[in-house]
Amino acid sequence: MRKDVRILLVGEPKVGKTSLIMSLVSEEFPDEVPLRAEEITIPADVTPERVPTHIVDYSEAEQSDEQLFQEISKVTSHWIPLINDRTDKDSRVPLILVGNKSDLVEHSSMETILPIMNQYSEIETCVECSAKNLKNISELFYYAQKAVLHPTGPLYCLEEKEIKPACAKALTRIFKVSDLDNDGILNDNELNFFQRTCFNIPLAPQALEDVKNVVRKNMTDGVRENGLTLKGFLFLHTLFIQRGRHETTWTVLRRFGYDDDLELTQEYLFPPLKIPPDCTTELNHNAYLFLQSVFDKHDKDRDCALSPEELKDLFRVFPYMPWGPDVNSTVCTNDQGWITYQGYLSQWTLTTYLDVQRCLEYLGYLGYSIICEQESQAAAITVTRDKKIDLQKKQTQRNVFRCNVFGPSGSGKSGFLQAFLGRNLTRTIREDHRSYYAISTTYVYGQEKYLLLHEVFPDSEFLSDADLCCDVVCLVYDVSNPNSFEFCTNIFKRYFMDSKIPCMVIAAKSDLHEAKQHCSPSPLEFCKRHKMPPPQSFTCNTAEMPNKDIYTKLTTMAMYPHVTQADLKSSNFWLRASVGATVFAVLGFAMYRALLKQR
Repeated sequence: MRKDVRILLVGEPKVGKTSLIMSLVSEEFPDEVPLRAEEITIPADVTPERVPTHIVDYSEAEQSDEQLFQEISKVTSHWIPLINDRTDKDSRVPLILVGNKSDLVEHSSMETILPIMNQYSEIETCVECSAKNLKNISELFYYAQKAVLHPTGPLYCLEEKEIKPACAKALTRIFKVSDLDNDGILNDNELNFFQRTCFNIPLAPQALEDVKNVVRKNMTDGVRENGLTLKGFLFLHTLFIQRGRHETTWTVLRRFGYDDDLELTQEYLFPPLKIPPDCTTELNHNAYLFLQSVFDKHDKDRDCALSPEELKDLFRVFPYMPWGPDVNSTVCTNDQGWITYQGYLSQWTLTTYLDVQRCLEYLGYLGYSIICEQESQAAAITVTRDKKIDLQKKQTQRNVFRCNVFGPSGSGKSGFLQAFLGRNLTRTIREDHRSYYAISTTYVYGQEKYLLLHEVFPDSEFLSDADLCCDVVCLVYDVSNPNSFEFCTNIFKRYFMDSKIPCMVIAAKSDLHEAKQHCSPSPLEFCKRHKMPPPQSFTCNTAEMPNKDIYTKLTTMAMYPHVTQADLKSSNFWLRASVGATVFAVLGFAMYRALLKQR
């Protein structure tokens, strides 16, 4: 909403413009009226809308037209054309027609004024008043303030007698956000939550019934199963506007983040969030609960996956489709290629980690701050502590770990990423659907953690800070290609030999005949020399689901970068780290299915 309101009084000489201002300020008719009153400011605490209001007088005797144009950047023949000619059609200044000196006539001029109001849609209302006997003086300036703060123009088309498309679009999003169970109607609980959210007070049971009865009397499909449909919701706001209660609709729109142009404000979509260097961003527990509820209400068939239609329905509150086809190659999907519950949460985790501003925007579209009753969606984000502190304390509170995957072309990096999502070589991915990220969960000591794999382009002559910023490094080479490992040695020596980032070598395509690498030393000797774990054999060329133990090892190395080489070699260490992984994964899925059945 605007931070202040500026009201300019214009009109022919001697109509009483200055007298109106003087009567408002002094609450009595002035004995002497100057040619022009000085600009006055009404403090916010004495105005109904709690907004400072500036009132500016205009005198043709003292001001030129150019000075008048600076104030606003004969009603039909002069004033309205003068104002409209200097403003854009889409941002017309709201006008109020004021008939002053009503004390001098015995009849109303409304019959003469109404045709003018119908001709010019920018005229919000007409007020007859008298500066002499103080009739309607306060009301006049209240209506002027209201016309600025709650304008009709963006909401309603007078010619068509219906709300405008942009307003209908915004109200439709508000309806879908408020429809907590996604059944297409607002039941009494949802209506009360909506009422409390926007106006801070619930509706009494009888008031709820009265509202629904008004809708029933005016349209056949406005109420269904004793709940308000979208058509009924839009009808109510049309009725509010037609009855001059624009402030009701504007209060709703602004509560849900809209500005005067019916666009979501930058302040709403991108609340301030300070992220110090060497810190990462994650979703907190409440954010995951919210996202789970969003998934739950759109998973209509309760199969723990979102079909293309269900996903499209989920994103109807967005101005665009945020997830492209590459997402299906980034997270876990079911046999039909639909994003699973785990994959859905993984994609949100990825967005939060890589681009937290985009995550804040997405949560804003979903109405996180409103549904969760938080000041902003920044409350959904946890900023982790500096990684250097984790290293000093030899423990971390983080839940998302990044593994950058390096290797020459054809070494099997993409297969390594897809195997993490449970896919083998039998599944092919179109080039335009390809992703260079893969994210899913692993379990370390019974704790669920997210591991984010990022495939780094092998033809980059120089690696960027993003390519080097990670928690663990994966060096992949093709065991059947004698020239493959040399790339890994060069990357390690150039970028990671002197860093504290743990590294692991992956001997990919281990189902093929192993060729002796031309570079010296051998992969095993190289790992020993640089105090790394021995090369880990890996293949995704199997009929079964690829083994995921290697990803648990990577997550463990990322969580405990201080662990010594002796510990890394110990089979007991890896056994302790991976114990319970399968059990926890199965239990987590089973518990979610059980919760769905309860709902």
